[in-house]
Amino acid sequence: MEDEESEAVLKTVGRQIKMWREAAGMTQPELGAAIGYGEDLVSSVERGRRIPKPDFLDKADEVLGADGKLATMKEDVEKARYPKKVRDLARLEDEAVELGAYAGHHIHGLLQTPEYARALYAMRRPAFTEEEVDRYVSACMARKAVFDRVPRAQLTFVQEEVTLRRPLGGRMVLRQQLEHLLEIGQLRHVEIQVMPTAREDHAGMAGSLQLLKLRGGKAFGHAEGQLHNRLIREPHEIHTLDLRYGIIRAQALTPRESLAFIEKVMGEET
Repeated sequence: MEDEESEAVLKTVGRQIKMWREAAGMTQPELGAAIGYGEDLVSSVERGRRIPKPDFLDKADEVLGADGKLATMKEDVEKARYPKKVRDLARLEDEAVELGAYAGHHIHGLLQTPEYARALYAMRRPAFTEEEVDRYVSACMARKAVFDRVPRAQLTFVQEEVTLRRPLGGRMVLRQQLEHLLEIGQLRHVEIQVMPTAREDHAGMAGSLQLLKLRGGKAFGHAEGQLHNRLIREPHEIHTLDLRYGIIRAQALTPRESLAFIEKVMGEET
């Protein structure tokens, strides 16, 4: 595991499963056969080296007679599935009253469909394992809860035009992604804007950025690089990002123009 918090959760869950298994007088192969999983997976889960799926915990709870004590760990285990940098960002997004993001290379994570997100992670180099891809996609989708929570946060996004045309994952994945943007863009608390490639002035040439303004007046920035994601806390740096993002929004198409532009791109793709 990549962080101590996740490792601690998984080891605790593994010890609980082992304790209930031994109390039931079952071996690892017997438990695996009873719940439909292999002995190796049961062993890895008990040692805290593999993340058990919700189905694993539900079936183990039933077979071992744990009376819900194992099944209730699903929420903690699900959070442990997500990489630490994603968990930290998701916590801030959950507290944000305003969120603004400019994305220059691909569709912003909060706007991605599962298929688009999977295509992005599948093309990473060095290559991710299938389990890692699943983990990152699940984490990306979990962040989308920010759209539904109450009270609503004001969410604004600026997408570079090229991100609407680059067929990551294939033409069908792109079309579904564009349809999703149009759907999300209809929400009253969401504004999506497009930065046309033909713009001669562009305040976002330093790269993608995200701004989060929290209850109580605190603000954070987030920037992604090739090898590192950085959470920005310094007030003067946040002020700079806020200034740049405001200019980026002013230089982009309006939300109404942007939705019409996305529809136009979809028409060109057919």
